[in-house]
Amino acid sequence: MSSFSSDDLCHPEVLIQENNPFVRTLTLNRPRQLNALSLEMLSRLSELFLALEHDAKVKLVILKGNGKAFCAGGDAVVLARHLYNGDWRFGTKTTEESYKLLYLIATYSKPQVSVLDGVCLGRGAAISISCRFRIATENSIFSVPEVALGGFPDVGASYFLSRLPGFFGEYVALTGAQLDGPEMLACGLATHFVPSTKLALLEEALASKVASSTNNISSQDLPFYISAIINDYSIRPAVNRKGSAIHKMDVIQKCFSKGSVEEILSALEKEAADKNLQDPINGDVWLSSTIQSLQKASPTSLKLCLRSIREGRCQGLGECLAREYRMAYHAIRGKISSDFRNGCTSVFLKKDKIQKWEPCKLELITDQMVDQYFSKLGDDENLEELKLLAKSNLLAIASKL
Repeated sequence: MSSFSSDDLCHPEVLIQENNPFVRTLTLNRPRQLNALSLEMLSRLSELFLALEHDAKVKLVILKGNGKAFCAGGDAVVLARHLYNGDWRFGTKTTEESYKLLYLIATYSKPQVSVLDGVCLGRGAAISISCRFRIATENSIFSVPEVALGGFPDVGASYFLSRLPGFFGEYVALTGAQLDGPEMLACGLATHFVPSTKLALLEEALASKVASSTNNISSQDLPFYISAIINDYSIRPAVNRKGSAIHKMDVIQKCFSKGSVEEILSALEKEAADKNLQDPINGDVWLSSTIQSLQKASPTSLKLCLRSIREGRCQGLGECLAREYRMAYHAIRGKISSDFRNGCTSVFLKKDKIQKWEPCKLELITDQMVDQYFSKLGDDENLEELKLLAKSNLLAIASKL
């Protein structure tokens, strides 16, 4: 099996490794940017996934990151510069490419393994969830932090997050909470947990065993065979009891099941008040942190996020992507609210992290204002609705979650 050298930092943004004629490894190769997805990288990934899907010899695709991250999401710094200069069309172009890539991966006809060794944020998190097998490690950090930037989790997030246990998806999306590897496995974001020291051995085993089995295992049975290989290197890590949201499922069910952001926040504040009465010195750190996250986020983003996930519960992936694309367009365009542009500029350009949300309070945001984000795109500025490739295996998505 070939390996990458330090010179690979000068190579293309996506590296392709031919483990053998039957297995390919695609490596996101922008380590200095934590493998954030550039427009070029998105296009290249789509090109490679399509080519490998049509290569009859290839049976398995492995997706991983070079360096300390799997993928930190979209390239927010570049996007912030374009938005600051008034070039919103760049944002819609990268959004369209992201959606098409996720749909391609989610409806892929061949097994894929994503190795989430390191940070896995935003759109990088969405793309990883699309893979059939998602391997977390002790280095994994998962988060969808968009509401803190004036945006909302998109690229299929309303589909994937709404299918997490109970109302855990609402919690993750509305707070931008960071989950570690054991938490990812416990809630279903990851399908396996493999210690990072075993990843190289696992990749070698996948390559050799898939190659040796091509003549006696059918394509229908291959995913079960791959799962068995990964199981040989997997462990069931304990979830840290201190501060982990996994151990707060009862509170999450009680509070994040409410019908509005205001009701969710009120329920959390009541829980915190009750805890403070029981323990006036220490209170509940997790509750306090959760409330603060909601209070700091864009009020508009919170309302968009909650409604998006609630609608995603009863929609297919294609429907979710079409709706989220409309929402993303309106957020990027900035006509209804400039929160997304201002949030990106503040965090990634000015780096003052002082967001000025408008409207600044939840009660100032009407249902009519939210409705505008969900409206179909008209003929203005020649922008069309999202068009996805016709795929015959959409039903396979359900088996990945």
